[in-house]
Amino acid sequence: MSALIGIDLGGTKTEVAVLGGQGQFLFRQRLTTPSDNYQAILDTIHALVEQALDATGVARPVAIGCAIPGCLDPDTHKVRGANTLVLNGQSFQADLEQRLQCRVPVQNDANCLAVSEAVDGAGLGAAVVFAAILGTGCGGGIALGGKAWQGRHAIAGEWGHNPLAWPSAEELQVPPCWCGLSGCLETWISGTGFARDHAFAHGGELSAVHIVQAMRSGDKAASQSFQSYLSRLGRALAQVVNLLDPDCIVLGGGMSNVDEIYPAIQAQMLPYTFSKTVRTPVIKALHGDSSGVRGAAWLAR
Repeated sequence: MSALIGIDLGGTKTEVAVLGGQGQFLFRQRLTTPSDNYQAILDTIHALVEQALDATGVARPVAIGCAIPGCLDPDTHKVRGANTLVLNGQSFQADLEQRLQCRVPVQNDANCLAVSEAVDGAGLGAAVVFAAILGTGCGGGIALGGKAWQGRHAIAGEWGHNPLAWPSAEELQVPPCWCGLSGCLETWISGTGFARDHAFAHGGELSAVHIVQAMRSGDKAASQSFQSYLSRLGRALAQVVNLLDPDCIVLGGGMSNVDEIYPAIQAQMLPYTFSKTVRTPVIKALHGDSSGVRGAAWLAR
């Protein structure tokens, strides 16, 4: 395999990476995303790609893959559903291809996570991989045979914008979601949702990281919030198993670094899966926060 180049356009950072023939990093660079200026986003990506080509001496490729926090509408080929709002309605792929003078396959960032982990990560050898991003937001992606599955309307895997399953009476008091609906999984099992719920139940304005630290120090309120989080994540993943029955589930994003999730999550899922013999592995992403850019590079194969 010749060198591949990928771009991961996130809400706070934009990253470019060049992968060698064994999937190793030859070059990796990040810049802050100018998230409120569409033309500046294009300029940032262009600058990063030129840096990568200059630093590695790699010839300009025929294709460069790009991960975005949204998707391309199959009818209009414009971006929709991006929480980097200036992307929505833009002919991003065409604009970027003009800037970079090559083909630019564009995929949802959670799909890129799924592809990266399916090709040579935690899901290596699995035919069907479901990947969940549990970070500032909450998204899902599906890789079939190491390739992203978008679906007819490019919304396959949009797990974060389904409602929380089997809610308790307290959970029926649902918070609004930026997408315009209420009670989406993103508002419950993202890192920001975890922090919001803790503040609602116990007061204060702790971040997800600080709540986990407090839980590890024996704080009762933080422990209660984490148990609630586990219950909600278990119900959400049980829905994935009931619908897709993947070979494995890979977790990425900031909350995936909470190691206490993994030994406990099976017991939270099992009451809600249609078969009570389910043993779907739930695994931390092997490549961590580099999975997005690696998956984008794999798009250029």
